[in-house]
This record gives sequence, C-alpha cells and structure tokens, in this order.
Amino acid sequence: MTEITRVPLQPLSKGSVSKIWLGTLVAALVGGVVAVAAQPPLVGVKTLKAGEGPNPTVADLVMVNYVGKLDNGTVFDQNKNVVMQMQGTIPGFAKALAQTQRGGKYLVKIPAKLAYGDKAAGPIPANSNLTFELEVIDFRNRAELEMQQRMMERMMQSRGGAGAPAPQGAEAPVAPGGAE
Repeated sequence: MTEITRVPLQPLSKGSVSKIWLGTLVAALVGGVVAVAAQPPLVGVKTLKAGEGPNPTVADLVMVNYVGKLDNGTVFDQNKNVVMQMQGTIPGFAKALAQTQRGGKYLVKIPAKLAYGDKAAGPIPANSNLTFELEVIDFRNRAELEMQQRMMERMMQSRGGAGAPAPQGAEAPVAPGGAE
C-alpha cells in the first residue's frame, strides 16, 4: 500500500478572502467593459406601423418613402416612391431595411459608423448619427423585375406600341402592394 504525501495547507490571513472576491469582481467588470467596447454599433429600428410578409433580402430592390434627419432635427433628404438597391445604400440603411416588411412604417436610428463615418456627405457633417422615418411600399428581386419588364414590353408590342418610349418618370419596376 502506498501512502499519499500530505501537504499541510497554510491558513489564510484575515482579509485575504475579501481581496480574492474583490479581484474577481474587478476582473469581471473589466471584461464586461472590454466586451461592450468591442461590440459593433447597432442600428435601431422601431416599428411605428407593422408591415406584412417577408423581409427584403440583400439582392432586392426596395420602393420606399423616407425623411432623413440629423440629430438636431435638420432634414437633409426626403423622397417618395424611390426605388433603391439594398446593396447600394449605406450599411446602416441596408441593415435597417433588412428588418422591415412591406407596408410597414419605421423609425430608424443609424450611428455615424454605419452611415458616412468621419466623412462629410453633402449636407451631412462628418460623424453624424442619422434618423430616418421610413415607409416600405414594396420590394422585389431583380429576376421578378426583369420578368415583369419583359411582360410589359410584350404587351406594348402586341398593342402596336413597339418602339414607343415609356412615359418619363414612370417607374414600373415595383408596383405598390405587390400586385403584378
């Protein structure tokens, strides 16, 4: 039979246990602060009126009404029935659109890092947070739009309108309400 060598434990001095707990608490707090600081900026999307159906994807074209404001309330841009590619917008706007639905109205807050960052853009100063009042009218993917456009061209040709230019300003790619 073998005997285990015994090592006597030294008694802890007064206050050592509280110092160990205090050190553990400080380490946890420092870790939490580092985790928060390393977290990427987030886009805030508040639903004012719920929409219906699926969310648009990165490959979709979206028709929206919007009003863009700076933190001080200055309107820097607004537009109605504008068709835009999700990939062609600032990162924060694309992230916000991906959280929306057809027919919904939203209040979107985009931090400067996900907007134009440290560069000024027209009336938008550098390092500006942006707020948008956004209404999603409709969205479609490129394949649907191309198919719809071909169908419209065929209809015009069958009616004898071949070669006639489309009315200026008419945007047929996205029909409100998703009707085809």
